[in-house]
Amino acid sequence: MYIPKDFAASDEQALALIRSQVLGQVTWQDADGLQATPLPWLIADAEPLRLQAHLPRVNPLAKSLTAGSMPVLVSFQGPSAYISPNWYPSKAETERMVPTWNYAFVQVHGRLVLRDDADWVRTQMSALTRQQEAAQARPWQLADAAPGFVDQLLRVLVGAELSVERIEAKFKLGQNRAPRDLQGLMDGLEAAGDPASLALLALTRRSI
Repeated sequence: MYIPKDFAASDEQALALIRSQVLGQVTWQDADGLQATPLPWLIADAEPLRLQAHLPRVNPLAKSLTAGSMPVLVSFQGPSAYISPNWYPSKAETERMVPTWNYAFVQVHGRLVLRDDADWVRTQMSALTRQQEAAQARPWQLADAAPGFVDQLLRVLVGAELSVERIEAKFKLGQNRAPRDLQGLMDGLEAAGDPASLALLALTRRSI
């Protein structure tokens, strides 16, 4: 991924985005060419860094993994929104501003292996559920499912574990703008008021 110096994000920022935007698209190559599928991912370990997921065993990704580990790319899309040149105070002076799109994006490179083990999948599902239910007033857990229902699911699911080799994180948030133009950008996002703009505004304020 092309990452200008101003937009390079730290591994810590990248992992925070993965925790908040758990749905990552896996891209791999098989005999039929490039393939892709979205999966929710859990950060399982920090050292060495590993990501875990579960998926139906009929998913083409699971079938590809039966031949052994393989290199994959997992992409996570964070907040993004349109940026109008009208938001920059300096635009009126120079007329050298154009529209753009600001965003946060993380790409994780590594080798993926199949975990065809019901206990492994149950543990991964439980951990991912705890993470996602943490903000609920009464967090749901696997034990709340009807008796035997999770066991039924486990028969048609497999796990996948990614050993991370490299993370590329790009947070394009206006870091290359003069302070007054950056403030104008944030004011514009706030005035836009739609969920995407407000999410990007929150990330911008946290990151700059």
